[in-house]
Amino acid sequence: MLPIAIFGPAATTWFKFLQNKIVLKNKNLEIVARVAADQTIFASTNLFVFLSSMAIMEGSSPKDKLESTYATALQKNWMVWPFVQAINFKLVPLHHRVLVVNVISLGWNCYLSFLNSQGGKKEVAA
Repeated sequence: MLPIAIFGPAATTWFKFLQNKIVLKNKNLEIVARVAADQTIFASTNLFVFLSSMAIMEGSSPKDKLESTYATALQKNWMVWPFVQAINFKLVPLHHRVLVVNVISLGWNCYLSFLNSQGGKKEVAA
């Protein structure tokens, strides 16, 4: 329940921020700018927090966990989420965007849990 209690309000606030602060005349460029901001600021921070907090709860080193898994997680993130968010920002009304992210996150969180449990072992990096 804790991730829902934290992610939901954070994502809602983030999407409102993007909607209000990244406004351009060219709507396609606006979507690209929102996706870029989302992926460089929110996604990278979210992965950092997830992996660090998992390490702390497991009683291991956040530094070691980040060194072994962060780059792989971020790379895989950029293979999935920019496309999801581009569609989300273009077609989905603001009040439903967190719902779309939560639906896609069902699979994404399974992958993150798998990656976290592997601790960045070589076979995961492929």
